[in-house]
Amino acid sequence: MRDMTVGFATGTDTQEEVRTAEKTDLDQPWVVVVWNDPVNLMSYVSFVFQTYFGYSEAKARTLMLEVHEQGRSAVVSGSREKVEQDTVALHSYGLWATFEKAGSE
Repeated sequence: MRDMTVGFATGTDTQEEVRTAEKTDLDQPWVVVVWNDPVNLMSYVSFVFQTYFGYSEAKARTLMLEVHEQGRSAVVSGSREKVEQDTVALHSYGLWATFEKAGSE
């Protein structure tokens, strides 16, 4: 949703503009969370991060280790539509992934 400008008249008939900065869920940053699972090898998870997201080997390994050691990792952020697509793509690779609002961990 865009910022909206609303005009109204006061008792002295002057116009004041009020800018609202309402943000919908679509405007909020979202993240894709990859969860640790007992099925996929760590090398495979790293491979998926490199292949799908184009991450360097070092970044992919760092994220994979976070998934392995902490049980989850926020691997990418973006609009809700983008992270939904990324989540579905990761499912097609066999990874356990969800998406959530950024900072809701």
